[in-house]
Amino acid sequence: MADTMKKGIQLYKERKFTDALAAFLEVPSGKPENNLELAYYIGLCYARLERHDDALVYLEQVVTADTDLARVYQCRMLLSVIYTLTGRTRLADFELRKLIDSGYESVQVFCSLGYIAWETGDVDSSIEWYEKALSLEPANATALNGLGYVLADTGRDLTRALSFCKKALDSSPDNPAYLDSLGWVYFKLGLSPEAKNHTRRAREFAPDNQIIGSHLREILEHSINSPGARR
Repeated sequence: MADTMKKGIQLYKERKFTDALAAFLEVPSGKPENNLELAYYIGLCYARLERHDDALVYLEQVVTADTDLARVYQCRMLLSVIYTLTGRTRLADFELRKLIDSGYESVQVFCSLGYIAWETGDVDSSIEWYEKALSLEPANATALNGLGYVLADTGRDLTRALSFCKKALDSSPDNPAYLDSLGWVYFKLGLSPEAKNHTRRAREFAPDNQIIGSHLREILEHSINSPGARR
């Protein structure tokens, strides 16, 4: 068992997730604590391979029974990501709040909660979570971009939105999400040339992103329908 586990772990570290999974699935059942370590790695492999339902089975075993807090925290974060990707935002929110209840607070957790709140239409909570993330790490690009986008899309504070989104983009100039957010802020400010420029660049980096495509269509349609307006 030990040799096969070591082989699987090494393959996982080498990012050979399919081979690692095959190795882990060959490991026979043993002591309960060893089974939890095995469940942890199998869950990680399935998550990496985007086999979400299979990953959930194993990751949930870890968060339910494991005493290794680092593994439990990591698995809760993975569960929240999988639940978010598969549209189960309430379950994602549950896992993130369990992390906070257990004393684990991080920028990543707060940003994830901000995103989930935004997706479920709770704008006030979304802003609050992003603000908490920035209180921990004022220069965090994910939090800056998230808060900037929410403030722009709702029209609550375009000046702050512009500042936040610019700072986020400065940290990663070719990030399509950050380009799109700043483009959206410019659109809300009525600055059409800047909006088109940034959103077109965003689409170049992420041509299949539906949100970016939707933003660009709206910006271009507005330009066509309002040729005399200052944009």
